[in-house]
Amino acid sequence: MKAECDGLKDSSGEIRLFPESIDDIWHIGHLIRTGDLIFADTFRSLDSQTDKTRPEKTEKKPVRLGLRVEKTEFHPDTVRLRISGVIEQGPDTGFYHTINLEPGREVSVIKRWTSVEQERIDRAVTASTSGIVHIVAIEEGEAQIFRIRQYGPEYVMKMTAGSGKREGVDARHAFFEEIYSSLTTVTGSIVIAGPGFVKDDFLSFLKRTDADLASRMLIADTRRTGQGAVQEVIGQGILERITQDLQLGREVILMEDLLKRMSGTGPAAYGFDEVTTAVQYGAVSDILVVDTKMSEEPINRLLETADTMRAKITVLSSEFEPGKQLSAIGGIAAILRFPIQ
Repeated sequence: MKAECDGLKDSSGEIRLFPESIDDIWHIGHLIRTGDLIFADTFRSLDSQTDKTRPEKTEKKPVRLGLRVEKTEFHPDTVRLRISGVIEQGPDTGFYHTINLEPGREVSVIKRWTSVEQERIDRAVTASTSGIVHIVAIEEGEAQIFRIRQYGPEYVMKMTAGSGKREGVDARHAFFEEIYSSLTTVTGSIVIAGPGFVKDDFLSFLKRTDADLASRMLIADTRRTGQGAVQEVIGQGILERITQDLQLGREVILMEDLLKRMSGTGPAAYGFDEVTTAVQYGAVSDILVVDTKMSEEPINRLLETADTMRAKITVLSSEFEPGKQLSAIGGIAAILRFPIQ
């Protein structure tokens, strides 16, 4: 994503955002909140006197509208963000309208920007310069490919084959050929993860078949397979070696720390009331909040207070397992410097 700031005053003002990928659209979906004023190019039916007598002739024309946001909906399947609200500037002021934001379309957002939102923009801009990482979770006879988005792992495809031990070397070779064929269009780095030695055998096969592709690969030993292997890879910090976006690894590590503390190994708080009390005591080291809670005003006020007290705030993706775990315990939690009971 690209971003242009025309000069913020006391963190208030306009930032122009230029999304380039589905990741950027997802980020913007969590940057735009109810009550924000946005400007974007869109299409709208502009009624003339003739149109009103012959509504079937009404045509949509390009316009630039200023919209007071009421609701946003992220649609990853169509790679768009639907932004709905009331027109404040432009034709048909006072009417309701929906803007479909897609990669390649600019949107200007005017609001008071929190430090968390500004950090999210910086992360999105930095991540856009890095290639998309893929993880191949492989075991004997089965492989799953995941694409690592900034909001979490995205499942791509699954391949199965007979075990090499049961059906011979040729079957295994055909299995490796199928995986290789699925990776030929990948331009970024690839992590080969899983238990046992099949991942090492696959990398050896690739070194003989496509040295360039093999040079962009890393091996990761994991206890689990499939989605579990992907989470282990992220938690091990392997992505930090191939991209500057450390967010997903931080989410896994922080959530694991929180769950250990909740089981009795250290001070922690979870749920809005407990975290509020901990912030009031100045006991919070880290706050974890799921992105779906960022549209709630009490949550934002609490985060602003915590920020002034030097607490580290991490927004977890609701699309990724740690975010789902956090949602199950109220959507917000804190790692504490000291107990508050």
